[in-house]
Amino acid sequence: MTSTGRASGAASAVREGVDPRYRVAFLDWLSCCSAGASERAARCAQAVADGVSDRVRAAAIAGHVLDFDDTYVPGLAHLSAPTAPVALILGAELGATIGDVLRAYAEGFEAMGALARSSHPALYQRGWHPTAVCGAVGAAVTAAVLLRHARDEIMGTAARLALAQAGGLRRSFGSDAKSIQVGTAAAAGLIAARLASLGATATADLPTGPGGFDEAFGATWAEPSASLNQPDGRRAVAENWIKAYPCCLQTHAPIEAAGQARDQAHVDAPLTVSVHPRARQAAPYDDVQDALAAKFSIPYTVAYTLLYGPPLAPSCFRAVDAQARQLAEKRISVRLDVSLPETGAALAVGSDQLARVDWATGSPNNPMTDDQLSAKVSRLAGTRLDGLLDEPTAAAREALDGSGLRHPPFTRR
Repeated sequence: MTSTGRASGAASAVREGVDPRYRVAFLDWLSCCSAGASERAARCAQAVADGVSDRVRAAAIAGHVLDFDDTYVPGLAHLSAPTAPVALILGAELGATIGDVLRAYAEGFEAMGALARSSHPALYQRGWHPTAVCGAVGAAVTAAVLLRHARDEIMGTAARLALAQAGGLRRSFGSDAKSIQVGTAAAAGLIAARLASLGATATADLPTGPGGFDEAFGATWAEPSASLNQPDGRRAVAENWIKAYPCCLQTHAPIEAAGQARDQAHVDAPLTVSVHPRARQAAPYDDVQDALAAKFSIPYTVAYTLLYGPPLAPSCFRAVDAQARQLAEKRISVRLDVSLPETGAALAVGSDQLARVDWATGSPNNPMTDDQLSAKVSRLAGTRLDGLLDEPTAAAREALDGSGLRHPPFTRR
């Protein structure tokens, strides 16, 4: 993606009444999906894919498996992961345009964001994975819009049917199960919308009644039909991160703090990384045994950065680096500090602070530049996505084919 491509696409999105930030997030997800399609979890899903919902699941897994997709911190959820694959694959199946896809995606993105935000941090603290739990609802709303049931009774039923299938555990982090449960949420949402469109029903107070969603999950229901009516400051897209590194978001500030301290002579001494307690919940691993767990390790990602610089590409996590693992084990410890931002970090030798990062690259407070975003998309997908979303009237099928996701799991057999 070039800067001019991004600008022209933004103009197209504005003409279609879609905030250009949705297009940026969608393109970011599509590049992650393109690169993630060859990963183990995605290949397994592709091997058993049969039908539209399975193809959606495979694409959702591919888009999330690298842990490089966008993240919404107020709900600690990846909002594109379950919604974008439904928008693209169902949209292509229905003969929708790129404009149709982006509008449906925006509705699902905001519905999921509202639910994740209202349920945070209780959902996360009870051991649930917000992306998987709330993603079923976001996917259902996305599908309902494409099925021409935007903000009507059927969309509400679809959301409730999705809740009946919701699940996903935080303990899965660092394994294939994390992306697989997100893929399952995307497929569940699509199925829920299709069932609702055919007349299936769900208990009216399933979200809030006794034994319902709120009580069982410790969550707080947010009505999806109101999500896009929020003022801009409360729209999830306004607070969305585009990730600069293919690992847990809570490792990003530690990575950048390590990058700042890398050239300082006295970093051979033992180092302490201070983070917010919630960051430690999300990135709990210290001595890592495999590359997936390494993505959720603050000591390891700091050690890697000190040795080699920031891990910008997925190839940095193909295997555990022995030197980084040894450095993390011997010299790097993690300290909890509630005074830090949830996504912030400080790096110190004893009482001497070497670096502090409150907002890492890609955050709403420190967004990527056009060049940085272009470089990320290029690293993941080459040039195949250039201009792919620029024309709102173009067929979604063309975008699906042009993205490189042409093999059977993602397209009609």
